[in-house]
Amino acid sequence: MTAPITPRREDGPLLPDGLELARPLADEARDLFTPEALGFVAELQRAFGARRRELLERRARVQERLDRGWRPDFLEETREVRAGDWRVAPVPGDIADRRVEITGPVDRKMIINALNSGARVFMADFEDSNSPTFDNVTLGQRNLFDAVRRTIEWTHPETGKHYALGNELAVLFVRPRGWHLEEDGLLVDGEPVSASLFDFGLFLYWNASEQLARGTAPYFYLPKLESHLEARLWNDVFLAAQEAMGIPRGTIKATVLIETILAAFEMDEILWELREHSAGLNCGRWDYIFSFIKRFRADPAFVLPDRASVGMDRHFLSSYSQLLIRTCHRRGAHAMGGMAAQIPIKNDPERNLDAIDKVRIDKEREAQNGHDGTWVAHPGLIPTALAAFDAILPGANQLDNLRTDVEVTAVDLLAVPTGEITEAGVRQNLDVGVRYLAAWLSGNGCVPIHDLMEDAATAEISRTQLCQWVHHGSSLEDGRPVDSALVRRILEEELAAIEAELGPERFRGQRFPEAARIFESITLAPELCEFLTLAAHDALRGNR
Repeated sequence: MTAPITPRREDGPLLPDGLELARPLADEARDLFTPEALGFVAELQRAFGARRRELLERRARVQERLDRGWRPDFLEETREVRAGDWRVAPVPGDIADRRVEITGPVDRKMIINALNSGARVFMADFEDSNSPTFDNVTLGQRNLFDAVRRTIEWTHPETGKHYALGNELAVLFVRPRGWHLEEDGLLVDGEPVSASLFDFGLFLYWNASEQLARGTAPYFYLPKLESHLEARLWNDVFLAAQEAMGIPRGTIKATVLIETILAAFEMDEILWELREHSAGLNCGRWDYIFSFIKRFRADPAFVLPDRASVGMDRHFLSSYSQLLIRTCHRRGAHAMGGMAAQIPIKNDPERNLDAIDKVRIDKEREAQNGHDGTWVAHPGLIPTALAAFDAILPGANQLDNLRTDVEVTAVDLLAVPTGEITEAGVRQNLDVGVRYLAAWLSGNGCVPIHDLMEDAATAEISRTQLCQWVHHGSSLEDGRPVDSALVRRILEEELAAIEAELGPERFRGQRFPEAARIFESITLAPELCEFLTLAAHDALRGNR
């Protein structure tokens, strides 16, 4: 981790041997891509890239077992970890109270508004709410560099409105992209770098010391883990990075999103692996539903009804949420709630009150169940979420609410919700999937659609539900089969409606025809691809 850096070329940024910037850098980001910073990322990649690839191969082998009928259960080989009397290291004082967290992508205006929002925490997201164009991910690093130093400002180019930080700011967390993604803008020894290590390494290199000097520390959210072995890899990355940076062991703290069905069986083990660096677990509910569909895709017994009917009151989701609370509090770790999809609705007071009421009910449920905090996607929802948790929390959190009444088995976690599949559900999935993918291809990864905030996770539910219904020959409630012909017909109708809404020029300019082609091809493909964003990555980055 401490090898000397040797400049390699003189016709651009000086780079260490074996490194190549394969895409142009925006001027505003250029000064962050120094030989030393890129060398730090390259050292992480060389040290841990092979293990990352092995773990991704392990995911594929697990999927093969699932396709043959195997079903997960709590691991026999880690029984002693689950039975043991241990706790994670205490978190620093500035993240003891996390009752409301706001999340969003790493664009400049979003960062300013989120830090000023009144939430306790802002999670700056390089993952599901960020369309990973090279400009977005590199300028996102620039924006966070400025935010950490409290120099970030932005002026709207049309209105002239100026945005700057106030005095009371949310604590910053950063979510790097998941282990499955690569960053093709930086090549290490001829291969794309892990996107996780790229996002994490650049942020840590530039900001860890500054954050410590300001009385905080580098805090992260870790997405889409599927096993405690993947948590172990992150922990080893943290140890190596802290040593290389010369900062104390345990400085980094990370909250793991439990957003895959397999990780739900290994919550204790994930906390154990990260026990020096743990800041708890979070219920990533939308990705969790997506994972449930994807991992059991071969089994017709796991077909889910319309996405709109699959809420947190369903047994498999309620069980997972309460198991997370009990597991975390037993280990002295925060148990964070999830994201309600509703957003404030302008110009319609009645519908807005209905949306706010749905958020209130969701947040009161989380607080009463024992969560220590929750997520919102819009500043307008912070007062509602705060009120729900202020009414329950005796202090900064409710870690002493041990929920010893909770007993969750594999049967509970694998309970398939019942309900109808409707034409309206098919239409919603196609409409949302295409609208979201068009926005994502245009560089926007967090999109309000029909008064709900959609990101890659919710679009994945739409996509995989359609795949599941077609693959298993599901029927609508009126008896019609959900087949490729029905999907294509409804897709044409939904596209025509979008074009009529936007006009032909905006329809084409916002990449709807391209989005529809991609969405249809992967939805009706014989095999379910792992991630929509992987399938569409070449179109986003202009690869051919």
